[in-house]
Amino acid sequence: MKTTRQALAAWTLLLSLSALSPTAPASAMDGMMKDDMMMKKGHTLLLQSATESADLSSVTLPIFEGKRGTETVWFVVTESSNKEDAARRKVHYSPKMANAKGTNAVEKVKIVNGRIEFTGSVIFSPVRSVVPGPTGFPPKEAKPGAIAEAGYTPLIELPDGTVLNAPHVKNSTGEHDRTVSFDLKNKKATFKMTQGFFEGKVVHYTSFNASDPGVAAVEAATYTPRLAATPMKGSSGPGSALIGLIPFANGQTGKMNPARQGLASALMGEGDPFNIVQEIPFGARAELYTPMWDVHIAVWKAEAIGAKTNAAQKDFNTVARLAAEGRVTGPDGMPWGAIGVVVNCPIVSIDQ
Repeated sequence: MKTTRQALAAWTLLLSLSALSPTAPASAMDGMMKDDMMMKKGHTLLLQSATESADLSSVTLPIFEGKRGTETVWFVVTESSNKEDAARRKVHYSPKMANAKGTNAVEKVKIVNGRIEFTGSVIFSPVRSVVPGPTGFPPKEAKPGAIAEAGYTPLIELPDGTVLNAPHVKNSTGEHDRTVSFDLKNKKATFKMTQGFFEGKVVHYTSFNASDPGVAAVEAATYTPRLAATPMKGSSGPGSALIGLIPFANGQTGKMNPARQGLASALMGEGDPFNIVQEIPFGARAELYTPMWDVHIAVWKAEAIGAKTNAAQKDFNTVARLAAEGRVTGPDGMPWGAIGVVVNCPIVSIDQ
């Protein structure tokens, strides 16, 4: 059957322009933002431990040394389920991550001599390959450049019960595919970012893991099967460990077209696909945010292509309403909703 396969293929090619387009080069670190949270020309840095490049194409994060057996592994931390711990680390407070405890999506870790000891890590040595098909979709080939070992997941439970989002970014096999640079001396690393939308505003995020190999390949992320166990798909409430993400599989194109969005535009190298996130770690609903995104592919019906209703969408609830009205579907005309893929994409900042 093609439905599931094409659903994943649609998402595979829609994600990260950094994997498909030469228009988002890594930039020099001149003019970096250094305040814990700062607003400049309507831009707000949300991840307080982060420093962004002047052109917002990359983010620099602290890196931490851990162990997997006798091997040294390096990881970042972007969220904590404990409010005090999050404040101390200057990362996002994400209480919903604790809802994943007791599932295969979370690894219980030990701390020995001040270092976290992991059961598994990542094999970074494979060569990542993404080859679009004749029309871009579906791909001829999509092979991830990083594959999780059986024991690895970015969600870890500390001895006190706190859950961290702690993706591995470097070990003896290599480094994460989104890496721009590593500075082991100063314990920091820089990673490429992508733009999306939240309630009409531009957000900036980076990607570390995906539960599907094709998605991981194009997202330049680590293929991490254990994330598929993250509960509860299709639900975004306080009891879920997930929050929704919408990529459009089609839409208007044209680099200078303000309505452009989706797969066709991304494949043409016109810019980021502008995926839509349901919540961010800021504002009245901040505690509903989690970096574990529940993928909802959206497809405009053929009669909507080129129509005003096909303008770039920037709000999750608006797309849900369009789906209820029958103007947007899931892949292959199936009902719109979660497709069962989970991606780990921490929000970094927002343009106000």
